[in-house]
Parts: sequence; structure tokens; C-alpha cells
Amino acid sequence: MGQVSVYTVLFAFCGLIILSYLFSVINRATRIPSVLLLLATGILLGYISSLFGVVFEVPGAVIEFVGTVGLIMIVLEAGLDLEITRQKLPLIRSSFFSALVIFIVSALLVAGILYWWIPETPLINCLVYAIPLSIVSSAIVLPSVHHLSAEKKEFLIYEASFSDVIGIMVFNFFTANGSITGKDVLWFGSSIIVALVLSVGVCFMLMLLLINNRINIKFFLTFAVLIVIYVGGKLMGLPSLITILMFGLVVNNWELLKWRPLKQYFSDESVDNVREFLISITAESSFLIRTFFFVIFGYNINLVFMQDQNVLLLGTLIVAGLLTLRFVYLRILHKYSLMPELLYIPRGLITILLFYKIPDRLRIEAFDEGVLFFVILATGLIMMLGALLYRDRPLDIADSPNVS
Repeated sequence: MGQVSVYTVLFAFCGLIILSYLFSVINRATRIPSVLLLLATGILLGYISSLFGVVFEVPGAVIEFVGTVGLIMIVLEAGLDLEITRQKLPLIRSSFFSALVIFIVSALLVAGILYWWIPETPLINCLVYAIPLSIVSSAIVLPSVHHLSAEKKEFLIYEASFSDVIGIMVFNFFTANGSITGKDVLWFGSSIIVALVLSVGVCFMLMLLLINNRINIKFFLTFAVLIVIYVGGKLMGLPSLITILMFGLVVNNWELLKWRPLKQYFSDESVDNVREFLISITAESSFLIRTFFFVIFGYNINLVFMQDQNVLLLGTLIVAGLLTLRFVYLRILHKYSLMPELLYIPRGLITILLFYKIPDRLRIEAFDEGVLFFVILATGLIMMLGALLYRDRPLDIADSPNVS
């Protein structure tokens, strides 16, 4: 293969950004998730490159880097998008328990399926594989709920955000050490408290930095500080995503803080300016990272798995189990309505990122990666079906117990 010119790289880079923007416009008009269009673009590019004998190797480290940065920005974006009020507490509580219960039961179910499907596999290995497959992707949900009523939109955003944080914390717990002891369980619980306490200091430090910054360099400074917080927390074994989520929540709900000395250092006007700045950079960054992550992932998908009957059967069994569990839980929790919440079960960026971070000692050699591809594509198509078929009828809103 000949040397690729800088102009070709620039053209491809900017062309994908423009294409992704067009996909976002299409999503608004047709409700087809832009992520699915990005995946399809990556798959098409992979097919064309193989057709012409041009193969680009994308290092796993690049995918992990892009995915990690995207994860940080998506969690911050979720925090900045969530408003906490007394009226919304029932909604927040219901979405948290929905994320928690569905995640736990889904992980156990998928682990059971893998344990039954692949004989003589340690149950812990099956559980580690099941965790990424049980996390709802906020990277796909957040850009796909614009057409829903306010209550449904907020429920799905909260649920996906909680699912991300819970899933990552549990995955890190099960993959941190070779064995799990009572001491590990105690540290896991205490680390959450430590992360919440540190969040207070980090929030005010970042606020002070952004408000008093007299040099017109904020984007990359904020970007670097967030990555340092995330990586530092990881090195100390702390769930640092909680800190990032809390920072976004504090900035977006600053008016709830009534302590007067605090208001002297951080006026409402200055915090509003910081909020607008953060919303702008997180939206732009998430858009950019989502674009390249899913195109790269689509490019690496080998559609040969569609010809493997075992992959299709196992993938269908997992997706059917996830959908059934969600139906049972939402039927109990939301008796007035199941649509389209039932079908919003996409797996995406975090599922992929965690899957490739499974330690070698917990790998299942007999597990075909085609199952991962199938679950991601199938759940994405199911969500698209829910978005296309759902119509926000007045009756849905009027029957809602949380709307006065």
C-alpha cells in the first residue's frame, strides 16, 4: 500500500465529521439513531477497503483511548443534562432502581446463559463477560430521546447514566484482583463514599479554576483536569466516574445550594457562564468522539459472524433475555406505559470498551466476538424500532403519575 498523503487524511477526517452531522440531522427527521448510521458507515468502509485490498490496522490502544475519553465526556454530559428538583425525586428514584435492578438481574441471566452455553467455564468468567452486555449505552440513548415527552426523556437519560456508572464500578470490582474477598467487598463500598467526599473538593476546585481563569485557555485545561481526575481515581481504585458525574450535577443544579459564603465566591451569574461553557464543549466533544469511535468499531466488524448459526442463536437468546427482563420490570414499575422505554436497550460504547479490557485470566476462549457485534447491532435496531413506532400521545402524559 502506498503512502497516504496528509491531504487524504484531512479530507477523510473532516468528511466523517460532516457526514456525522448529516446523520444527526437525519436522526432528528426520521428517528433513525445516528450511531447505527455511523456503524453502517464503518462497515461499508471496511467492505470497500477489503474490496480494493487496502487494509488499515486500527490498534486496540487507539480504540481504548478514544473510548475512555468518550466515556468521560458522556458521563459529564449526562450530569449537565440532569436537573434535580423535589418534584423529580420520584422520577430519579425510579430510574435509579430501574438501572440497578435490571442491570443486576440481566448480568446474572446472561452469565447463566453463557455458563450453560459454554460448558466447563468458570462462573466468574461468565459474569465478567455478562457485565458489559448488561449496560445500557448512554452514548446511544442521549442523542436519541429528543422526540420524547419530558418525563420519558428524563427517565431514560437518568437510567442510562446510572447504568453506565453502576456497570463500570461492578466491572472494575470483579476484574481488579485475582480473587474476591470480604476485604475487597468492604473497600468497594467504602470507595464509593470516598469518591463522593472527594467529589465535593473536586467540584469547587474546578469551579474556582474555571471562574477565575484570566487566560483564554479553558477547553483543553478542563479536558486535562477531567482526565487526570479519572485516571487518578482509577490508579487509587476509586470509582472516579462518580466524581465527574457529581461535578456535572453540581454545576447544573447550583441554585439548590443555599450557603451564603459559597455564593460570595461563586455567583449565580459566573456559574451560569461555566455551565454554558461546559455544555458546549461536552456536546461538541461527545459528538466528535462518538463519530470516530463507532466508525472505527464498524470498520473492524467482520460480518462473517452472520453466517455462524451458533453466534446467531446465542446472540438472539441474550437479546431475548434482556428484553424479557426489561418487560417484566417495567410492567411492574410503569403500569401506565411500556413504550418506548421497553425497547430502549442499546449496548454500545461502554460495552465495547469494557469487553476489550477483560483481563487475560478471565478470558473465555470459546466465546465468539461475533456475539458482541450481534447484541450491539440487534439492540440498536430494537431501539430504532421503538423510536420509529412510538407516538407521544396526550394520553401517555395525562396518565403519568409524576406529571401534575
